[in-house]
Amino acid sequence: MTSKDQPAAPASASTNLANRYGGKKRALGGSARRAILVAALAGGIGFMAWISTSNATESITFKDIGYSTPDATVAEIDFQVTKEPSTDAKCAVKALDAKFAVVGWKVVDIAPNATDAGSDGGRTTAHRALLRTESQAVSGVVDSCWLPDAAE
Repeated sequence: MTSKDQPAAPASASTNLANRYGGKKRALGGSARRAILVAALAGGIGFMAWISTSNATESITFKDIGYSTPDATVAEIDFQVTKEPSTDAKCAVKALDAKFAVVGWKVVDIAPNATDAGSDGGRTTAHRALLRTESQAVSGVVDSCWLPDAAE
């Protein structure tokens, strides 16, 4: 009972916090910890399997070697392709003008090659692509290379 002269006693701070934010949390049990550990371990093993198989798949890389522009309508682009000798590849090459606009574009087919061709046991071979351009090119580059699907 309170009187006008005495205010009511305030609730304790821990009671106010528990009412506002909820009570104390329980610790995880042994089976819950074990389940989390097993799930994390399985996820880690799956991730490592994915990494090891993605690196084992066939890949292709390219390197720009140089270019020349004999006249305003032609560009020559020299590049190297590294791939498995027995596979086909395709590379998109482009010629650019002074404002970096594409003035010539071509997809070049890279045929399978012998293991004694090029370097790295036939993996790396040199290629030259001749492009027709619509105006004077000031550079030529390989845009991308890929392994074509069997249907292509």
